[in-house]
Amino acid sequence: MKKLCKLFALLLLLALSLSLLTGCHGRLVREGSAAEDLGEEIELPAVPESFDTAKKHEISFWAKNDTNKTQIAIYQKAIRDFEALYPNVTVKLRLYTDYGRIYNDVITNIATDTTPNVCVTYPDHIATYMTGQDVVVPLDGYFADPRYGLGGSELKFDSPAMDELVPEFLSECVLEGLHYAIPFMRSTEACYVNKTYVEALGYELPEILTWDFVWEVSEAAMAKNADGTFKVNGQKVMIPFIYKSTDNMMIQMLRQRGAGYSTADGNVLLFNDTTREILFTIAEHVKSGAFDTFKHISYPANFLNAGQCIFAVDSTAGATWMGSEAPLVDIPPDQVVEFETAVLPIPQYDVEHPQMISQGPSVCIFNKDDPQEVLASWLFAQYLLTNDVQIAYAETEGYVPVTRKAQSDAGYQDYLDRIGEDDDEHYRVKIEASELLMANTENTFVTPVFNGSTSVRDAAGQLIENVNKAVRRKTTVDEAYMDALYKEVISLYRLERGVNPSALPAGSRALLISLASVWVLIGAFALYRMIKKKQGKKSRNS
Repeated sequence: MKKLCKLFALLLLLALSLSLLTGCHGRLVREGSAAEDLGEEIELPAVPESFDTAKKHEISFWAKNDTNKTQIAIYQKAIRDFEALYPNVTVKLRLYTDYGRIYNDVITNIATDTTPNVCVTYPDHIATYMTGQDVVVPLDGYFADPRYGLGGSELKFDSPAMDELVPEFLSECVLEGLHYAIPFMRSTEACYVNKTYVEALGYELPEILTWDFVWEVSEAAMAKNADGTFKVNGQKVMIPFIYKSTDNMMIQMLRQRGAGYSTADGNVLLFNDTTREILFTIAEHVKSGAFDTFKHISYPANFLNAGQCIFAVDSTAGATWMGSEAPLVDIPPDQVVEFETAVLPIPQYDVEHPQMISQGPSVCIFNKDDPQEVLASWLFAQYLLTNDVQIAYAETEGYVPVTRKAQSDAGYQDYLDRIGEDDDEHYRVKIEASELLMANTENTFVTPVFNGSTSVRDAAGQLIENVNKAVRRKTTVDEAYMDALYKEVISLYRLERGVNPSALPAGSRALLISLASVWVLIGAFALYRMIKKKQGKKSRNS
């Protein structure tokens, strides 16, 4: 009887322990108090009293570029101009073809203490860099320094003051209560629309698209002639709606619906009933042929420009590829179809309260043993916020400068005013994409950033991609499929610790509870055996 009582007590203790673990599930960020309080716990690095211009420094600068020679020239000019101001600093530029490669190299170099000095990256990536101790420099002290901070008195260039940075963009650089980066460029997503085809189908294009409108027009565009060609374009190919970034698609749809995605402390809310409803809708339109994704068929711009797509959702930074007169085109000229291009916000559920994601690269600084080297890195990173760099880079694509100082500059305003003057620097679609973001800055949002948030983002897109693939393979997409899909994606991205069981369907919750119960019983039995063995030893010794 006593043994049974002890076993029951052990089971109760383990159950209580399990409930505590459940209460703190998904703790993927560094341990500590709430994110807004963490800034008070971290000692900010001291900014040197002065910058020693007699001491030589070589700092490495890692940035991303898609073989855009104009952007490369802007980086090179920025480096030359900065080195002319600070002859004791040499900046070594290293270019990458995508941010994923930058991320992988930084992670590798953290282990060998060979990180770059300055890096163009994303806050999701910085959150992972910060799992190493003192790897990334918190910048709040540098921001506020009256000599070398934003708008500082000792700077040799015209830096923006703190209040001249767009606050929505600056807030994206806050991790664990402190600024670990400065924004560099910002974009959002736009829906590039073949207005000519929309009107040919008998519809009038609204100022703000709704999901229902896009789905309805897309289905209408699937009508065919007797010879098998599509009525709207007379071609054998028509994919009315193509989305470039399916992770952004899911994230924005959930945000617009007020449904869960994730929380700042790492709780994963993605696998909920609203997500399931969205996936069923997507499956319906994949089945009819009205919807597809970049990962399955390639760039939306190629189909849009060939008259084989009506709604192409891509970054505003990709506007130079969109439309009949686009300066950058990946298809042969004889395949380009003439049509009127409209640049609109992404589809919405509530047009009175539009919501769209804010995205774009930021710049972080890595810690080094020499405070003077860190200061040199900060000076160069801050130089990237000057009007000359911001405006020149923004004019290459549909990016927007991250400072009000640059946005209100007479030169930038002249650039915007000359919209449509040519199909290169002042390409109408590109400038309209920039204006779309500036007009909707207050309607933008960002996802929570924590160590592991990149995996949650990838999982959001994977759900759509898997459903797309399943429908095309004639797999039955029903409730059982969705249960299995959730389980598969959770496992693929190792999100078990972060998933909130209450957000899961009943079947998935039951599975997690069953697994937890098994582990409780295994633990109880192991402890029972251990106690029994110790009692046996005591009996023999006595």
